[in-house]
Amino acid sequence: MENLRRVKVIVEDEGGSLPFKDLHPHVAQMRVKEGSKIRNLVGYAISYMASEGTGQIIFGAYGQAVTKAITCAEILKRQVGGLHQITKIQYKTLQEEWEQKGPVIKNPVPCITVYKNCPSIYILLSKYPLDPQEDGYQPPENLPTGEIGKRTLDLHCSSDSKKRKTNMTSEDED
Repeated sequence: MENLRRVKVIVEDEGGSLPFKDLHPHVAQMRVKEGSKIRNLVGYAISYMASEGTGQIIFGAYGQAVTKAITCAEILKRQVGGLHQITKIQYKTLQEEWEQKGPVIKNPVPCITVYKNCPSIYILLSKYPLDPQEDGYQPPENLPTGEIGKRTLDLHCSSDSKKRKTNMTSEDED
C-alpha cells in the first residue's frame, strides 16, 4: 500500500442509538477521540456532574481512543465518587477509501475500498442507581469520605514535592 493514500474514512455505525436503556433526558455524551485532551474532557465532565439536574454522562470512543475513554471515566469516578457504571463494548465498521498517489499512470488502479472492524466502548456513569442485572454494571466504590476528590490532588502534590527534592539535591551538588 506504499503507492496508495487514504482519501476518506466513513464510520458506518456513527450516529446510531446508544446501547443503554432508560437514560436521563439531560444525559451528556462525550465523544472521545485520539487527539482529545484528558484534562479538557474530565474538566467538563466534573463541572457537568456538579451542576443541578444532571446526573448521567456517557463516554464513547472507538479505535485508539478506547483507552482514553476508560481513563476519563476512572478519573471522573475518583473525583466525583458514588457513581454507578455500565460499560458496553461493541465493534464499529469503518470504510476507508484509498487512491493511487504519485505520477499519473496510463492505466490507474481504481479506488480501493477497505472495511475494518474497530472496537468501540460506551461508558455510562450515573449518580442515580442503575439496574444491577444489566451486563457490564459496576456498583460505586466505597472510598472513605476524605479520599474522594483528594487522590488526584495528592498525586500531583507528591510529584511536585519529589521534583522539588530532586531540584534541591541537584542544586546542593553544584
